[in-house]
Amino acid sequence: MYNVVGVRFKKAGKIYYFDPNDLHIEKNSFVIVETIRGIEFGKVVIVNKQVDEEDIVLPLKKVLRLADEKDRLVVDENKAAAKEAYDICMAKIVEHQLDMKLVDVEYTFDRNKVIFYFTADGRVDFRELVKDLAAIFKTRIELRQIGVRDEAKMLGGIGPCGRLLCCSTFLGDFDPVSIKMAKDQNLSLNPTKISGLCGRLMCCLKYENDEYENAKALLPDLDDVIETSHGTGKVVGLNLLEKIIQVELIEQQKVIEYTIDEIIEEGVIPTVQGAD
Repeated sequence: MYNVVGVRFKKAGKIYYFDPNDLHIEKNSFVIVETIRGIEFGKVVIVNKQVDEEDIVLPLKKVLRLADEKDRLVVDENKAAAKEAYDICMAKIVEHQLDMKLVDVEYTFDRNKVIFYFTADGRVDFRELVKDLAAIFKTRIELRQIGVRDEAKMLGGIGPCGRLLCCSTFLGDFDPVSIKMAKDQNLSLNPTKISGLCGRLMCCLKYENDEYENAKALLPDLDDVIETSHGTGKVVGLNLLEKIIQVELIEQQKVIEYTIDEIIEEGVIPTVQGAD
């Protein structure tokens, strides 16, 4: 087991583990760490956590020191420089007539690299653009193509539910979302109803999916013919969250609701719908 602290470099970004290096680090404090990108400024969101070796990447990098006010000023300066770099890069994209959309610009803490995030429908030959940017900024240049979900995470916005986007507020990683999840939840399959601002299936389809999967494993499927205490019937309706099935009795020609407990337990009389 390894004692680690979890550090996040962006709001709702992925959490990375570091060796606390015998420092007294409190939650929500800021630290300076070494990453593969160089020296970075991050926020501690997890403290004193014990993790297994398979959950970390060895060798575990150490926290260099606690950040001070001077470091925060550097971060603010980098953000201001990134805004200027954004405008310059936009002008160069137009000049080179490149079919790409610039999303964001980021300086590493030590100004060793400036990263330009963009989206594009296909491959983009940006070699001349990189040459121009390197000549202007006199540092390492990285152009990183991202997907539309990453774009939404970076830019933020308000979703169809009226709340701030989950990806930009608390989701560290994107979980796979499939159309099957929408079908299992009996949602409209109209793309405008189940898609987020990014145009992809909404991340929240994943939130209750496990409950629906568990319920489906316990309940019969639609159109199944089952034996009940009232006789043989056909399943005509399912409420997966409440674990209720509607059964149309073949001989009596009426619909009865059964809960999962009433199906399992013997001698329990279910609620009768439409009875005289």
